[in-house]
Amino acid sequence: MADPRIRQIKIKTGVVKRIAKEKVVYEKEAEQQKNRVQKIKDEGQNEHNIRKQEEVLQECLMMVPDCQRRLAKAFADLKNTLETEADLKDHQDYLTAQQVLKDAECQLVAAS
Repeated sequence: MADPRIRQIKIKTGVVKRIAKEKVVYEKEAEQQKNRVQKIKDEGQNEHNIRKQEEVLQECLMMVPDCQRRLAKAFADLKNTLETEADLKDHQDYLTAQQVLKDAECQLVAAS
């Protein structure tokens, strides 16, 4: 049977990957929404439309720090697990987890 530590590493790796991807999606969505709000303002649409689109923009902007906070927590958790399970360093899932940490690190630095 497979080592349960490897299973935990796989799960935590997946969490970090998913949250990092989610953060990128929210950042893109917020940028698109900013452009949409500006376009609506430029077209001179009614105030109600503008306010509703600005509310959507604010919701998008609120999600980015939330993702950042969850990513930092998941990142630290995976990093701690890898340090604890260093004896597995030759296992493919361990190496994958290290690469995911490296990739996610730029997401953490970008927001700091």
